[in-house]
Amino acid sequence: MAIRLALFWEVIGLAFDTVRTNKLRSALTVLGVVIGITSIVGMTAMIRGFDQSLRDMIRAIGPNTIFIQRFGITSFASGAEISQLIKRPNLSLSDARALEEQSTTLELVDLELGAGPGPVTQQRVFYRDLKTKPLLVFGTSENFAAGTRIPIIAGRYFNGTELQYRRNVAVLGNTAFTLLFEPDGVDPIGKMVRVGSQRFEVVGVFDKRPSAGGFSLGQDDFVVIPYTAYQRVFGLRVGNIRANGASGTISNVQISVVPRDGVEQTDAIADIQRVMRIRHGLRLDEPDDFDITTQDQFLQLWDRISQGTFFALIVISSIALMVGGIGVMAIMSITVTERTREIGIRKALGARRAEILFQFLMEAAFLTSAGGVLGIALGASIGWLVHVVSGFPISLPWWSFAIGLGFSAAVGIFFGMYPAIKASRLDPIEALRYE
Repeated sequence: MAIRLALFWEVIGLAFDTVRTNKLRSALTVLGVVIGITSIVGMTAMIRGFDQSLRDMIRAIGPNTIFIQRFGITSFASGAEISQLIKRPNLSLSDARALEEQSTTLELVDLELGAGPGPVTQQRVFYRDLKTKPLLVFGTSENFAAGTRIPIIAGRYFNGTELQYRRNVAVLGNTAFTLLFEPDGVDPIGKMVRVGSQRFEVVGVFDKRPSAGGFSLGQDDFVVIPYTAYQRVFGLRVGNIRANGASGTISNVQISVVPRDGVEQTDAIADIQRVMRIRHGLRLDEPDDFDITTQDQFLQLWDRISQGTFFALIVISSIALMVGGIGVMAIMSITVTERTREIGIRKALGARRAEILFQFLMEAAFLTSAGGVLGIALGASIGWLVHVVSGFPISLPWWSFAIGLGFSAAVGIFFGMYPAIKASRLDPIEALRYE
């Protein structure tokens, strides 16, 4: 055992000396491996960072919040035809009231105008001589803040009385607050702003919402007013839609609900389906004419997208690794030819075929593993550089390093197998005659 262990370390030393003696050739040989591993580690860091930030953004919605739409990503992800979807009825205030009155499992029901798949309402917000870019205007009930769980950093959310009496009150998204009040340090609560042509009193301000990848995707570009005031000022926005010979209208209505404590989400969904199907007069053999979407469905859809992206990354990186592997095979074949006499001497002194095979495999694996280590270092550095310069989130899980190192060593062993077998099968007498 001691002899075998000594031989192992001797072979490692020989492999290291070979790489060190031929620095330029070794560097060019593993260049493809370095590029492949760098892309795997660097892109994994950014994809994982984006994945985590997107999941955090989705989780911020609330694990129990359920969205009801005429149609949405659930229908499109399942391959439904738009010509069939536009035949569905638009959601209405009556649907929300029916859920609130007839459901036994729901704690909160929120009607949201301007948040559905239909036409949106965009208006500038004015305060004195300052104005914002066009922002989304939502009309909601008093339950919107509790359902979405967006923190309020100043003031409060409007209440049921203000909703009932159609008061012109508004809760600003963080963008409006940052542009109109924050530069001068003005307290926005109680101030009058103009949304479009109407004056509204500011009663609250939302905190910043998380965004995927740290990018500003307009997630804070909104203003929320009571849906009763929204109906009075802007009306119910309805657009026309035509697809594949079918036509219909589409409104911008969405309903979100939160189950009671202790109620399973599946039970709440079944209760919603019961109420909505009765409201829409559906028979037992007819499918739902509305979409129900949960946080889990958002995450499942993203899982499918991210898995496809990661698989594409592996395929593209494998091309670079294959090119590097072919280079390793070519260089190791040349090395076997150059060291034919050395192989003959080792065999004459008693070296067995397995030991020669092991030596050359270790040289190939050492060569590509060195490229793998360099690729890991470069990939991690690129990820950190992107994070420092742009703020893009990254994640460097240990398994990405293990995959990179494992792939590089596997490339060396696989593509180094033919030269190693060729070296181990050399006849010692013919090898000693080689000039």
